[in-house]
Amino acid sequence: MAKIIIIDDDQSILNYLKILLLQTGKFEIELLNDSRKAFKVIEQGDFDILLLDMYMPNVNGLDILGYIKEQKIDIITIVLTGVEDIDFAISAMKLGTFDYFLKPIEDEKLLDVLDTAIEKSRIKTIKEESKGTISLKTLVHPQEFKDMITQDKKMLEIFYFTEKIALTDTSVLIWGESGTGKELIAKAIHKISNRKNKKFIAVNAGVFASEIFSSEFFGHTKGAFTGAVSDKKGLIEEADNGTLFLDEIGELSAPIQVKLLRVLQEGEFYRVGSTKKFVTDVRIIAATNKDLFDEIQNGRFRKDLFFRLNINSIFLPPLKERKADIKLLAYHFLEIFSKKYDRNIKKISDSVLKIFQNYSFPGNIRELMNIINSAMIIESSDEIKENSLPHYFLENIKVPGDSTTDYALKTLQEMEKEHIKKALAFNNWNKTKTSKILGISRVNLIAKVKKYNLE
Repeated sequence: MAKIIIIDDDQSILNYLKILLLQTGKFEIELLNDSRKAFKVIEQGDFDILLLDMYMPNVNGLDILGYIKEQKIDIITIVLTGVEDIDFAISAMKLGTFDYFLKPIEDEKLLDVLDTAIEKSRIKTIKEESKGTISLKTLVHPQEFKDMITQDKKMLEIFYFTEKIALTDTSVLIWGESGTGKELIAKAIHKISNRKNKKFIAVNAGVFASEIFSSEFFGHTKGAFTGAVSDKKGLIEEADNGTLFLDEIGELSAPIQVKLLRVLQEGEFYRVGSTKKFVTDVRIIAATNKDLFDEIQNGRFRKDLFFRLNINSIFLPPLKERKADIKLLAYHFLEIFSKKYDRNIKKISDSVLKIFQNYSFPGNIRELMNIINSAMIIESSDEIKENSLPHYFLENIKVPGDSTTDYALKTLQEMEKEHIKKALAFNNWNKTKTSKILGISRVNLIAKVKKYNLE
């Protein structure tokens, strides 16, 4: 049985939760109403899960969360609080809170989250036991990661963790910069999961305007708006019994976030223009390149939606933290584009590889792929050389080391403006291509073009 400790200064809540959890027969429970004893009890108790009140005298919930993180205590924390406080919620998230409930607590939802927490604890234990010994041979489904070229140990551990959470059927939130392979991980989860024989549908939330997205996502009825000449299924219906991958989840408008939350909580939605309730069974995998903590703090992303999505998290490292993979990936793309363009280019010069190693790749793997693609078209010899690399890229890497030229003294905004302008010019002002190279959404690029008056 999972071992749970509940810390709350209200004895009546402790008693209620104890009775509720004991009835399930799944938990061994310990109660504590004096938060001053929390540090010692948690450290010595070997608990799996902590149910924690936030507002307590002497030692509050944040003090306890901070101690758990500082001491690296392996325990899953679920916060229970009677006060809606966004600052406390953000702080709790950053300290690793698994979920966050406002009192009074809905019994069924709490029990569902506890079941998920138990599964997460089991997966974490398996992962820790295998740490340091993970290789491609360790994986049960290595073929599902064949498109993710790597020899990086962190990435192999991510693959291993991905295999485990794929079988849980819970929501997943994939964090990482643009171009790091978030959709590839989402596809791997789907192919390994019990939904593998159903549809996998991917949608970029940053591509659609709010009104269009609502129609595309939930569907609409005939006459719901101008141009709605017939009923239309939305993506959520198309993905029924399968997996829906929502990239750039941080771009969703507030009204869409509310509707998505209902899908996650109740499995229900309404088509645009309809009062008929539809029921769906779909797994949501979301991805973001934004700091959602900041988005929540600034009122742009719902805290409750964050917790529903973030049941399992995967963090993909940027390419600059995977230096050993750069050469491997560069030659992988060289082989792909050699076949595509029927070219006999087999080598990348040492000077180019050195440049790659010293470059930060803000667009990550996608940017490296586009650079090799561009160089392959231009290069006339049998080797990729510096003069075949894109002009925007070559100009961007020519930053003086110790000099105090005007370039070195420019602000970050000025440098960003120049970099975007060069990339746009290189792509003949094609915003779709440029956004891919830069590793940002097309919507984000358009906003920056307007901001810097680059039209």
